[in-house]
Amino acid sequence: MEISGIFSAIIVGLIIGALGRLALPGKQKIGFWLTLLVGIVASFVGTFIAAAFGVAKTPGIDWIELILQIALAAAGVALVAGFAARRS
Repeated sequence: MEISGIFSAIIVGLIIGALGRLALPGKQKIGFWLTLLVGIVASFVGTFIAAAFGVAKTPGIDWIELILQIALAAAGVALVAGFAARRS
């Protein structure tokens, strides 16, 4: 992955984190920065999984990869929010 790909993955990850949080019902008691971090991680993992299965080779917007990233971000936000609820 080139440096421009890493920067674009970070920017997309920020958006993915917000979309993942919006996909969950109710209120999550985690901070804004933690949501963004989960989105960045979900973006990288989603891209890796899509590339491993050969899905990320389409020109333009890759909708399957994007949906995979949002689903991973929603799962990550739910997981982190669950851990945060147990700690308090």
